[in-house]
Amino acid sequence: MAIISATFLVCGLGSILQSFGPGGFGARLPFIMVPGGAPIAIFLAIAVQTDVQTAVGAVLLTSVFYFLALPVFSRLLRFFPPIVVGTMLLLVAVNLVKIYGGTITGKPGSEHFADPVNVGLALATIALTVLFSRIFTGTLQRISVMLGLIAGTALAAALGRLDLTGVMTGPLIAVPQPFPFGMPKFDLIASLPLIVFSVISMAEATGQTIATAEIVGRKGDAHPIVPRTIRGDAVASLLGGMLGTSLIITSGENVGIVRATGVRSRHVTAMAGVILVLIALIAPVSRLASVLPGPVVGGTAVIVFSIIGVIGIHVLSRVDLRQHSAMFTLASGLAMGLMPILVPGVYSQFPQWSQMILGNGLAMGTITAALVNALFQVRAAPADPAAKPTPQEEHA
Repeated sequence: MAIISATFLVCGLGSILQSFGPGGFGARLPFIMVPGGAPIAIFLAIAVQTDVQTAVGAVLLTSVFYFLALPVFSRLLRFFPPIVVGTMLLLVAVNLVKIYGGTITGKPGSEHFADPVNVGLALATIALTVLFSRIFTGTLQRISVMLGLIAGTALAAALGRLDLTGVMTGPLIAVPQPFPFGMPKFDLIASLPLIVFSVISMAEATGQTIATAEIVGRKGDAHPIVPRTIRGDAVASLLGGMLGTSLIITSGENVGIVRATGVRSRHVTAMAGVILVLIALIAPVSRLASVLPGPVVGGTAVIVFSIIGVIGIHVLSRVDLRQHSAMFTLASGLAMGLMPILVPGVYSQFPQWSQMILGNGLAMGTITAALVNALFQVRAAPADPAAKPTPQEEHA
Protein backbone atom coordinates (compact mmCIF):
# COMPACT_ATOMS: atom_id res chain seq x y z
CA MET A 1 0.00 0.00 0.00
CA ALA A 2 2.88 2.40 0.77
CA ILE A 3 4.30 1.84 -2.73
CA ILE A 4 0.90 2.59 -4.32
CA SER A 5 0.74 5.83 -2.35
CA ALA A 6 4.31 6.72 -3.36
CA THR A 7 3.51 5.99 -7.02
CA PHE A 8 0.48 8.30 -6.98
CA LEU A 9 2.56 11.00 -5.29
CA VAL A 10 5.42 10.91 -7.79
CA CYS A 11 3.05 10.67 -10.75
CA GLY A 12 1.23 13.75 -9.45
CA LEU A 13 4.37 15.79 -8.85
CA GLY A 14 5.79 14.65 -12.20
CA SER A 15 2.62 15.66 -14.02
CA ILE A 16 2.80 19.13 -12.50
CA LEU A 17 6.46 19.34 -13.54
CA GLN A 18 5.74 18.27 -17.13
CA SER A 19 2.78 20.65 -17.37
CA PHE A 20 4.62 23.78 -16.20
CA GLY A 21 8.20 22.90 -17.23
CA PRO A 22 10.23 25.17 -14.94
CA GLY A 23 13.91 25.63 -15.76
CA GLY A 24 13.87 23.33 -18.78
CA PHE A 25 12.54 20.37 -16.75
CA GLY A 26 9.23 19.37 -18.30
CA ALA A 27 7.69 19.79 -21.75
CA ARG A 28 5.01 22.40 -20.88
CA LEU A 29 2.53 20.04 -22.55
CA PRO A 30 -0.55 18.24 -21.16
CA PHE A 31 1.25 15.17 -19.84
CA ILE A 32 0.31 12.78 -17.05
CA MET A 33 3.15 10.63 -15.76
CA VAL A 34 2.73 6.91 -15.10
CA PRO A 35 4.70 3.89 -13.90
CA GLY A 36 5.10 2.13 -17.25
CA GLY A 37 4.26 -1.56 -17.47
CA ALA A 38 7.67 -2.49 -18.94
CA PRO A 39 9.68 -0.65 -16.23
CA ILE A 40 7.65 -2.36 -13.51
CA ALA A 41 8.26 -5.76 -15.09
CA ILE A 42 12.02 -5.07 -15.36
CA PHE A 43 12.11 -3.71 -11.80
CA LEU A 44 10.46 -6.88 -10.49
CA ALA A 45 12.78 -9.10 -12.56
CA ILE A 46 15.85 -7.37 -11.10
CA ALA A 47 14.38 -7.68 -7.60
CA VAL A 48 13.78 -11.42 -8.09
CA GLN A 49 17.25 -12.06 -9.53
CA THR A 50 19.03 -9.99 -6.87
CA ASP A 51 17.03 -8.12 -4.20
CA VAL A 52 14.72 -5.11 -3.91
CA GLN A 53 17.53 -2.79 -2.80
CA THR A 54 19.43 -3.56 -6.02
CA ALA A 55 16.27 -2.94 -8.06
CA VAL A 56 15.87 0.46 -6.38
CA GLY A 57 19.54 1.18 -7.07
CA ALA A 58 18.90 0.31 -10.73
CA VAL A 59 16.16 2.94 -10.87
CA LEU A 60 18.48 5.58 -9.42
CA LEU A 61 21.32 4.64 -11.80
CA THR A 62 18.94 4.77 -14.77
CA SER A 63 17.70 8.21 -13.69
CA VAL A 64 21.29 9.49 -13.76
CA PHE A 65 21.83 7.79 -17.13
CA TYR A 66 18.97 9.84 -18.59
CA PHE A 67 20.94 13.02 -17.89
CA LEU A 68 24.22 11.58 -19.19
CA ALA A 69 22.72 10.19 -22.42
CA LEU A 70 20.48 13.16 -23.26
CA PRO A 71 23.15 15.33 -25.00
CA VAL A 72 23.98 12.43 -27.33
CA PHE A 73 20.34 11.46 -27.87
CA SER A 74 19.41 15.08 -28.73
CA ARG A 75 21.73 14.90 -31.73
CA LEU A 76 19.87 11.85 -32.99
CA LEU A 77 16.42 13.47 -33.09
CA ARG A 78 16.79 14.28 -36.79
CA PHE A 79 16.53 10.53 -37.40
CA PHE A 80 12.89 10.60 -36.19
CA PRO A 81 10.93 12.11 -39.11
CA PRO A 82 7.14 11.46 -39.47
CA ILE A 83 7.68 8.03 -41.12
CA VAL A 84 9.59 6.83 -38.03
CA VAL A 85 7.32 8.54 -35.49
CA GLY A 86 4.20 7.13 -37.18
CA THR A 87 5.70 3.62 -37.17
CA MET A 88 6.58 4.00 -33.50
CA LEU A 89 3.05 5.11 -32.55
CA LEU A 90 1.52 2.14 -34.37
CA LEU A 91 3.84 -0.25 -32.51
CA VAL A 92 3.10 1.49 -29.19
CA ALA A 93 -0.63 0.94 -29.80
CA VAL A 94 -0.30 -2.73 -30.73
CA ASN A 95 2.07 -3.46 -27.85
CA LEU A 96 -0.07 -1.74 -25.21
CA VAL A 97 -3.31 -3.29 -26.48
CA LYS A 98 -1.69 -6.71 -26.14
CA ILE A 99 -0.35 -5.99 -22.65
CA TYR A 100 -3.59 -4.59 -21.27
CA GLY A 101 -5.62 -7.23 -23.07
CA GLY A 102 -4.06 -9.57 -20.53
CA THR A 103 -5.84 -7.73 -17.72
CA ILE A 104 -9.09 -8.69 -19.44
CA THR A 105 -8.42 -12.37 -20.09
CA GLY A 106 -6.09 -13.19 -17.20
CA LYS A 107 -3.08 -15.49 -17.47
CA PRO A 108 -3.30 -18.20 -20.17
CA GLY A 109 -3.80 -21.61 -18.61
CA SER A 110 -5.29 -20.23 -15.41
CA GLU A 111 -8.68 -21.44 -14.17
CA HIS A 112 -10.57 -18.29 -15.13
CA PHE A 113 -8.71 -17.47 -18.37
CA ALA A 114 -10.97 -15.60 -20.83
CA ASP A 115 -13.90 -15.69 -18.40
CA PRO A 116 -16.90 -14.59 -20.54
CA VAL A 117 -18.08 -12.23 -17.79
CA ASN A 118 -14.71 -10.48 -17.65
CA VAL A 119 -14.48 -10.24 -21.43
CA GLY A 120 -18.06 -8.98 -21.50
CA LEU A 121 -17.22 -6.30 -18.93
CA ALA A 122 -14.33 -5.10 -21.08
CA LEU A 123 -16.46 -5.03 -24.24
CA ALA A 124 -19.24 -3.23 -22.37
CA THR A 125 -16.76 -0.63 -21.10
CA ILE A 126 -15.52 -0.01 -24.66
CA ALA A 127 -19.10 0.19 -25.98
CA LEU A 128 -20.18 2.59 -23.22
CA THR A 129 -17.16 4.82 -23.86
CA VAL A 130 -18.04 5.03 -27.58
CA LEU A 131 -21.73 5.55 -26.75
CA PHE A 132 -20.97 8.43 -24.36
CA SER A 133 -18.69 9.99 -26.97
CA ARG A 134 -21.56 9.81 -29.47
CA ILE A 135 -24.53 11.01 -27.41
CA PHE A 136 -22.83 13.70 -25.30
CA THR A 137 -21.43 17.03 -26.36
CA GLY A 138 -19.09 19.58 -24.80
CA THR A 139 -17.47 18.69 -21.49
CA LEU A 140 -19.28 15.37 -21.07
CA GLN A 141 -18.08 14.25 -24.50
CA ARG A 142 -14.50 15.14 -23.56
CA ILE A 143 -14.65 12.97 -20.44
CA SER A 144 -16.35 10.04 -22.20
CA VAL A 145 -13.35 7.81 -21.39
CA MET A 146 -13.72 8.51 -17.68
CA LEU A 147 -17.50 8.07 -17.86
CA GLY A 148 -16.98 4.72 -19.60
CA LEU A 149 -14.63 3.65 -16.79
CA ILE A 150 -17.14 4.69 -14.13
CA ALA A 151 -20.05 2.99 -15.92
CA GLY A 152 -18.01 -0.18 -16.42
CA THR A 153 -17.11 -0.21 -12.73
CA ALA A 154 -20.76 0.23 -11.77
CA LEU A 155 -21.69 -2.68 -14.05
CA ALA A 156 -18.96 -4.81 -12.45
CA ALA A 157 -20.35 -3.96 -9.01
CA ALA A 158 -23.85 -4.99 -10.14
CA LEU A 159 -22.44 -8.32 -11.29
CA GLY A 160 -20.59 -8.85 -8.02
CA ARG A 161 -17.16 -8.33 -9.61
CA LEU A 162 -16.11 -5.36 -7.45
CA ASP A 163 -14.52 -6.21 -4.10
CA LEU A 164 -14.42 -3.19 -1.76
CA THR A 165 -13.24 -5.20 1.22
CA GLY A 166 -10.46 -3.40 3.01
CA VAL A 167 -10.92 0.00 1.33
CA MET A 168 -11.85 1.65 4.64
CA THR A 169 -9.52 -0.52 6.70
CA GLY A 170 -6.25 1.04 7.81
CA PRO A 171 -4.98 4.60 8.31
CA LEU A 172 -6.69 7.59 6.70
CA ILE A 173 -3.47 9.43 5.83
CA ALA A 174 -0.56 7.87 3.95
CA VAL A 175 2.82 9.60 3.85
CA PRO A 176 5.39 7.81 1.67
CA GLN A 177 8.73 7.22 3.38
CA PRO A 178 12.13 7.53 1.67
CA PHE A 179 13.93 4.27 0.93
CA PRO A 180 11.18 2.01 2.36
CA PHE A 181 13.23 -1.11 1.49
CA GLY A 182 16.44 0.16 3.09
CA MET A 183 19.42 1.83 1.47
CA PRO A 184 19.80 1.01 -2.25
CA LYS A 185 22.55 -1.18 -3.67
CA PHE A 186 24.21 -0.17 -6.94
CA ASP A 187 25.02 -2.95 -9.41
CA LEU A 188 25.69 -1.71 -12.95
CA ILE A 189 25.37 -5.17 -14.54
CA ALA A 190 22.03 -5.88 -12.85
CA SER A 191 20.84 -2.40 -13.87
CA LEU A 192 21.55 -2.88 -17.59
CA PRO A 193 18.02 -4.03 -18.59
CA LEU A 194 16.51 -0.88 -17.07
CA ILE A 195 19.22 1.32 -18.62
CA VAL A 196 18.55 -0.25 -22.03
CA PHE A 197 14.85 0.41 -21.53
CA SER A 198 15.59 4.09 -20.80
CA VAL A 199 16.92 4.48 -24.35
CA ILE A 200 13.66 3.00 -25.66
CA SER A 201 11.77 5.31 -23.32
CA MET A 202 13.59 8.33 -24.77
CA ALA A 203 12.61 7.23 -28.26
CA GLU A 204 8.99 6.83 -27.15
CA ALA A 205 9.12 10.25 -25.47
CA THR A 206 10.23 11.69 -28.79
CA GLY A 207 7.19 10.29 -30.60
CA GLN A 208 4.64 11.26 -28.00
CA THR A 209 6.07 14.76 -27.53
CA ILE A 210 5.94 15.48 -31.26
CA ALA A 211 2.45 13.97 -31.59
CA THR A 212 1.05 15.81 -28.55
CA ALA A 213 2.61 19.12 -29.60
CA GLU A 214 0.86 18.74 -32.95
CA ILE A 215 -2.49 17.88 -31.36
CA VAL A 216 -2.44 20.92 -29.04
CA GLY A 217 -1.33 23.21 -31.87
CA ARG A 218 2.10 24.05 -30.49
CA LYS A 219 3.80 26.30 -33.05
CA GLY A 220 7.26 25.65 -34.43
CA ASP A 221 9.40 22.53 -34.51
CA ALA A 222 8.52 20.20 -31.62
CA HIS A 223 11.91 18.44 -31.59
CA PRO A 224 13.55 20.98 -29.22
CA ILE A 225 10.83 20.18 -26.65
CA VAL A 226 11.89 16.52 -26.46
CA PRO A 227 14.90 17.07 -24.13
CA ARG A 228 12.61 18.91 -21.69
CA THR A 229 10.28 15.88 -21.62
CA ILE A 230 13.19 13.51 -20.96
CA ARG A 231 14.60 15.72 -18.18
CA GLY A 232 11.17 15.66 -16.52
CA ASP A 233 11.15 11.85 -16.76
CA ALA A 234 14.62 11.72 -15.20
CA VAL A 235 13.68 13.91 -12.24
CA ALA A 236 10.43 12.01 -11.57
CA SER A 237 12.21 8.65 -11.81
CA LEU A 238 14.92 9.85 -9.44
CA LEU A 239 12.30 10.87 -6.88
CA GLY A 240 10.41 7.62 -7.48
CA GLY A 241 13.55 5.58 -6.85
CA MET A 242 14.06 7.37 -3.54
CA LEU A 243 10.52 6.39 -2.55
CA GLY A 244 10.85 2.78 -3.68
CA THR A 245 8.99 2.88 -7.03
CA SER A 246 10.13 1.88 -10.49
CA LEU A 247 10.72 4.44 -13.28
CA ILE A 248 8.00 7.09 -13.53
CA ILE A 249 7.72 8.28 -17.12
CA THR A 250 5.51 10.04 -19.61
CA SER A 251 4.02 7.42 -21.88
CA GLY A 252 2.02 6.90 -25.04
CA GLU A 253 -1.21 6.98 -23.05
CA ASN A 254 -0.99 10.78 -23.06
CA VAL A 255 -1.41 11.01 -26.81
CA GLY A 256 -4.56 8.87 -26.80
CA ILE A 257 -6.11 10.65 -23.83
CA VAL A 258 -5.50 14.14 -25.24
CA ARG A 259 -7.00 13.18 -28.58
CA ALA A 260 -9.92 11.24 -27.06
CA THR A 261 -10.91 13.91 -24.53
CA GLY A 262 -10.08 17.01 -26.56
CA VAL A 263 -8.58 18.51 -23.39
CA ARG A 264 -5.42 20.27 -24.58
CA SER A 265 -4.67 22.55 -21.66
CA ARG A 266 -1.58 21.81 -19.60
CA HIS A 267 -3.29 23.55 -16.68
CA VAL A 268 -5.83 20.72 -16.62
CA THR A 269 -3.09 18.08 -16.36
CA ALA A 270 -1.39 20.16 -13.68
CA MET A 271 -4.64 20.09 -11.69
CA ALA A 272 -4.85 16.35 -12.33
CA GLY A 273 -1.37 16.16 -10.82
CA VAL A 274 -2.61 17.94 -7.72
CA ILE A 275 -5.48 15.43 -7.49
CA LEU A 276 -3.00 12.55 -7.76
CA VAL A 277 -0.99 14.02 -4.89
CA LEU A 278 -4.16 14.23 -2.77
CA ILE A 279 -5.03 10.64 -3.70
CA ALA A 280 -1.56 9.60 -2.58
CA LEU A 281 -2.04 11.21 0.82
CA ILE A 282 -5.64 10.03 1.42
CA ALA A 283 -5.17 6.31 1.97
CA PRO A 284 -8.78 5.08 1.34
CA VAL A 285 -8.79 6.72 -2.09
CA SER A 286 -5.52 4.99 -2.99
CA ARG A 287 -6.99 1.68 -1.83
CA LEU A 288 -10.15 2.30 -3.88
CA ALA A 289 -8.08 2.95 -7.03
CA SER A 290 -6.24 -0.32 -6.46
CA VAL A 291 -9.46 -2.41 -6.47
CA LEU A 292 -10.90 -1.22 -9.81
CA PRO A 293 -11.85 -4.34 -11.81
CA GLY A 294 -9.06 -5.42 -14.17
CA PRO A 295 -11.40 -6.09 -17.13
CA VAL A 296 -12.88 -2.59 -16.86
CA VAL A 297 -9.45 -0.97 -16.65
CA GLY A 298 -8.34 -3.17 -19.55
CA GLY A 299 -11.34 -2.19 -21.68
CA THR A 300 -10.67 1.50 -21.06
CA ALA A 301 -6.97 1.02 -21.84
CA VAL A 302 -7.65 -0.86 -25.08
CA ILE A 303 -9.81 1.92 -26.56
CA VAL A 304 -7.36 4.64 -25.48
CA PHE A 305 -4.35 2.79 -26.87
CA SER A 306 -6.16 2.09 -30.12
CA ILE A 307 -6.57 5.84 -30.49
CA ILE A 308 -2.77 6.09 -30.34
CA GLY A 309 -2.68 3.80 -33.38
CA VAL A 310 -5.14 6.11 -35.15
CA ILE A 311 -2.82 9.04 -34.43
CA GLY A 312 0.08 7.03 -35.86
CA ILE A 313 -1.95 6.45 -39.03
CA HIS A 314 -2.65 10.20 -39.18
CA VAL A 315 1.08 10.97 -38.91
CA LEU A 316 1.80 8.43 -41.66
CA SER A 317 -0.87 10.00 -43.86
CA ARG A 318 1.50 12.93 -44.37
CA VAL A 319 4.06 10.56 -45.90
CA ASP A 320 3.86 9.44 -49.53
CA LEU A 321 3.88 5.69 -48.96
CA ARG A 322 4.07 5.12 -52.73
CA GLN A 323 7.73 6.10 -52.50
CA HIS A 324 10.05 3.10 -52.45
CA SER A 325 11.97 4.44 -49.42
CA ALA A 326 8.86 5.21 -47.33
CA MET A 327 7.22 1.88 -48.17
CA PHE A 328 10.25 -0.17 -47.10
CA THR A 329 10.93 2.00 -44.03
CA LEU A 330 7.41 1.36 -42.74
CA ALA A 331 7.36 -2.30 -43.80
CA SER A 332 10.71 -3.14 -42.20
CA GLY A 333 9.82 -1.25 -39.00
CA LEU A 334 6.51 -3.10 -38.68
CA ALA A 335 8.12 -6.45 -39.54
CA MET A 336 10.81 -6.20 -36.87
CA GLY A 337 8.44 -4.56 -34.38
CA LEU A 338 5.42 -6.84 -34.72
CA MET A 339 7.30 -10.16 -34.69
CA PRO A 340 8.27 -10.13 -30.99
CA ILE A 341 4.90 -8.62 -30.05
CA LEU A 342 2.73 -11.11 -31.94
CA VAL A 343 5.05 -14.14 -31.75
CA PRO A 344 6.32 -14.32 -28.15
CA GLY A 345 9.51 -16.29 -27.78
CA VAL A 346 10.63 -15.83 -31.37
CA TYR A 347 14.10 -14.93 -30.08
CA SER A 348 14.08 -17.25 -27.07
CA GLN A 349 17.01 -19.31 -28.41
CA PHE A 350 19.17 -16.22 -28.95
CA PRO A 351 21.79 -15.09 -26.38
CA GLN A 352 20.23 -13.53 -23.29
CA TRP A 353 21.84 -10.12 -23.87
CA SER A 354 20.40 -9.87 -27.39
CA GLN A 355 16.88 -10.77 -26.28
CA MET A 356 16.60 -7.49 -24.34
CA ILE A 357 16.63 -5.56 -27.64
CA LEU A 358 15.43 -8.07 -30.24
CA GLY A 359 12.55 -9.18 -28.02
CA ASN A 360 11.30 -5.63 -27.48
CA GLY A 361 9.01 -4.90 -30.41
CA LEU A 362 8.85 -1.17 -29.80
CA ALA A 363 12.64 -0.88 -29.63
CA MET A 364 13.35 -3.08 -32.66
CA GLY A 365 10.65 -1.50 -34.81
CA THR A 366 11.70 2.05 -34.03
CA ILE A 367 15.42 1.37 -34.44
CA THR A 368 14.82 -0.49 -37.70
CA ALA A 369 12.62 2.26 -39.13
CA ALA A 370 15.18 4.92 -38.19
CA LEU A 371 18.10 2.99 -39.70
CA VAL A 372 16.30 2.04 -42.92
CA ASN A 373 15.06 5.61 -43.39
CA ALA A 374 18.59 6.95 -42.83
CA LEU A 375 19.95 4.37 -45.29
CA PHE A 376 17.58 5.50 -48.02
CA GLN A 377 18.33 9.16 -47.32
CA VAL A 378 22.07 8.52 -47.70
CA ARG A 379 21.49 6.69 -50.98
CA ALA A 380 19.28 9.53 -52.17
CA ALA A 381 22.04 12.11 -51.59
CA PRO A 382 23.77 13.41 -54.78
CA ALA A 383 27.23 12.01 -55.44
CA ASP A 384 28.70 15.47 -56.06
CA PRO A 385 28.36 17.67 -52.94
CA ALA A 386 28.35 20.77 -55.16
CA ALA A 387 25.58 19.42 -57.36
CA LYS A 388 21.98 20.35 -56.71
CA PRO A 389 19.57 17.49 -56.04
CA THR A 390 16.91 16.69 -58.57
CA PRO A 391 13.28 17.37 -57.60
CA GLN A 392 12.78 13.62 -57.14
CA GLU A 393 15.81 13.36 -54.82
CA GLU A 394 14.74 16.45 -52.93
CA HIS A 395 11.26 14.93 -52.46
CA ALA A 396 12.77 11.65 -51.26
